Amino acid sequence: MTSTDTSLRRVMGVPSLVIFGLAYMVPLTVFTTYGLVAVTTGGHVPTAYLVTLVAMLFTAFSYAALVKAFPRAGSAYTYARRAFGGHVGFLTGWSLMIDYLLLPLINYVLMGIYLNAQLPGIPPWVFALAGVLLITGLNIVGITVVRNANLVLVGLQLVFAAVFTVCAVLHVLQNPGVSLLQPLYDAGLTLPGLLAGAAMLALSFLGFDAISTLSEEARDAARTVPRAIVLTTIIGGLIFTVIAYVSTLVIPEVADIENPDAAANQIMELSAGRWLEVFFLVAYIAGCIAAALASQASVSRILFAMGRDGVLPRFFARVSRRYQTPIGAAVFVGVVSLAALFADLNTVASLISFGALAAFSLVNLSVIKHFLFDERRRGGAAILRYGVLPGLGFALTAWLWFSLSALALTVGLVWIGVGLVWLAVLTRGFRRRPPEVEFDDEAPAPERVVA
Repeated sequence: MTSTDTSLRRVMGVPSLVIFGLAYMVPLTVFTTYGLVAVTTGGHVPTAYLVTLVAMLFTAFSYAALVKAFPRAGSAYTYARRAFGGHVGFLTGWSLMIDYLLLPLINYVLMGIYLNAQLPGIPPWVFALAGVLLITGLNIVGITVVRNANLVLVGLQLVFAAVFTVCAVLHVLQNPGVSLLQPLYDAGLTLPGLLAGAAMLALSFLGFDAISTLSEEARDAARTVPRAIVLTTIIGGLIFTVIAYVSTLVIPEVADIENPDAAANQIMELSAGRWLEVFFLVAYIAGCIAAALASQASVSRILFAMGRDGVLPRFFARVSRRYQTPIGAAVFVGVVSLAALFADLNTVASLISFGALAAFSLVNLSVIKHFLFDERRRGGAAILRYGVLPGLGFALTAWLWFSLSALALTVGLVWIGVGLVWLAVLTRGFRRRPPEVEFDDEAPAPERVVA
């Protein structure tokens, strides 16, 4: 069988793609940055989510258009490379790489924060270190998350979200003085604060981007993947907004949040008492472990493919002869994840959003370039679909991008600068075409070393 014969692997329809996207987005990720965004927006987290949802929806339409034109794995990297060439494609993929590297790390940071909140006698770094060692070890020996488990993981999180929503509503009914409008708008809402908070929430929407990487495993990808991308964006955004809204009703005043990093514990206790707080902790930590395992396995595979194809040093292409896993890439991700022992949640979340928003901006521009300039689509419908909508998507994502903290922008731009230097090395001063990354599972085997 050749690498282009993938008929046996095309098993995913719209429902399974949406479940995959929601599993990647993690419904309970609302609580990852809830306290930080509440402080930034003055207590208007649901409004910030609505702003981000609108921006992401325009970008989702751009992904939906491009996946029809290029139904292959690779996501934003593939789209930018096809539209603007290998150099821009490389830098787009490089921007997303900061997301992929930091997604496992942020889960380890959160494990430390929330477990330390329950067991204050143990420092957060101890829990973070245990998580890094456990997940890295599991990835090296080849234990992976079964795809069907996504349904269970999403189902459990949705059950908890429903229970929490009911408890929060009951709490509000017992405290009738709470304003139902305040979470969305009041005199304290400012545009700079709202945009800064919305920019941090971009990391919550990475699930619809992940769906585009499954184009070669979906049935009738040109039809099912675009629908799944848009549906996942809408469903996920509404879930985030509802959870954020009822959470704000429980603690309307930002000044009453005792610890912004672990605000969820306080919200749960006020909503229904200790039992809901424990229920949340178990569900959230289990979600962090599953997300870290999946994201670390994913980024290891990406680094492995880049090492195999000459984009990164051959160290990343090494596999374990015993376990048949990309040991070089897995160990590297584990070492990077050790930064969770001292990393700040706000900075990590902003950096992940930096990479996401940069890539999303390029995807929107890729639609305009490919359809209006390369294919010369004309007519009112084409101008609207391939010009106005992606143009709005670009404007909104760029606006959110520049609303990130100065530190996130500085570190992110330094990261892109490093990528530009590495690209110059790979292309001998931009005189050669950059190597292309092939994400197909049936690509040539890499060199193998003993673990």
